[in-house]
Amino acid sequence: MTERVDFYVLKSAAARQRWAFACRLTEKAYLKDLSVVIVNDTLADAQALDDLLWTFNERSFIPHKVCMDEHAMDPAAKVHLAALPADLPAADLLVNLTAHLPAHWERYARIAEIIDADEERRRLGRERFKTYRDRKVTLETHQLDETAEL
Repeated sequence: MTERVDFYVLKSAAARQRWAFACRLTEKAYLKDLSVVIVNDTLADAQALDDLLWTFNERSFIPHKVCMDEHAMDPAAKVHLAALPADLPAADLLVNLTAHLPAHWERYARIAEIIDADEERRRLGRERFKTYRDRKVTLETHQLDETAEL
């Protein structure tokens, strides 16, 4: 059951900014020993984020795996990258980089919605916000700039 959804609203519409923020958020969760699933719209997006997770911070190391379904999971990895419409593995935190409500979102205790400045993504983000609100999930909104700390 989802306890809380955090909406992180970025000022940039660039996918790279969305991914960079996802990396920082994932690093923070990983350092707290949480398991994380990052869901992307496409396999190409998941692979781009895969590359960025290795290089976004020269001081950090976040072991992770790209997986297309629950059977491709590596139990030793705390972080998994998936692309819709994959069956998403269970985790402590779901980071949603898609423009849609992920299937089975209710099974994640925490969800992070990363919303960029693209008008269509913002509109779809508002729809997801309403869905979560209608389901009585605790919501937090964080307005961020490119240098915001978590």
